[in-house]
Amino acid sequence: MPIPQWMTRTDLLLGQDAIKKLMDAHVLVVGLGGVGGICAEMIARSGVGHMTIVDADVVEASNRNRQVPALVSTDGQSKAMVLGARLLDINPDLDLTIINEFINPTNTPELLKSTKFDYVADCIDTLTSKANLIRECYEQGIPVASSMGAGSKVDPTQVKISDIAVTYNCKLAYHVRKRLHRSGIRRGIQVVWSAERPAEKRMIVTEGGPKKSIVGTISYMPAVFGCAMASIVVRSIYE
Repeated sequence: MPIPQWMTRTDLLLGQDAIKKLMDAHVLVVGLGGVGGICAEMIARSGVGHMTIVDADVVEASNRNRQVPALVSTDGQSKAMVLGARLLDINPDLDLTIINEFINPTNTPELLKSTKFDYVADCIDTLTSKANLIRECYEQGIPVASSMGAGSKVDPTQVKISDIAVTYNCKLAYHVRKRLHRSGIRRGIQVVWSAERPAEKRMIVTEGGPKKSIVGTISYMPAVFGCAMASIVVRSIYE
């Protein structure tokens, strides 16, 4: 298959062998919020030819400070469907599967076995589903990158990519590590995280729903995390 004209700048940087690997790859992105939306878009713009995106959430006004699908015109619409249309507008030849549901410990194994994924980008922000997806990928031998917490952080220079074993100053990473330790997983998971100390008292405790709390966020931090996540995926595929 010839390299599309819109990918000529990427071809100039990476070369045709790398481009072919990207066009042949299938990436799963789970969670399409502030981190996941940018992550999915950057993966699509890199030329990855096959993608599956998963999220059952809908756009809310409070998402507009940081999330790609969130506009006044998309309020109340499915994030997965809005983002899916955007990805196809970037690359009409993209082989895209849209799954408009929340991932959980029950449906995760079936999803991961539904096709051969070259990489999984975990951008979930609920602990149980997140830890379970990472564990399932690890046990099935599927490469996975995971985003830790971008909330309560404002300094992009402190964002890091490393093994989860060396993370600190991140409550989400702490709790994910604890869950993974129960399954005997202590290292071997690439994560994006921030070493910045989180802003204190910038959280609201919630009742009901999948999230136990809501933390303050700024526009650019989830985007930085999402770009870093995409870089892990893309570089792992072509290198």
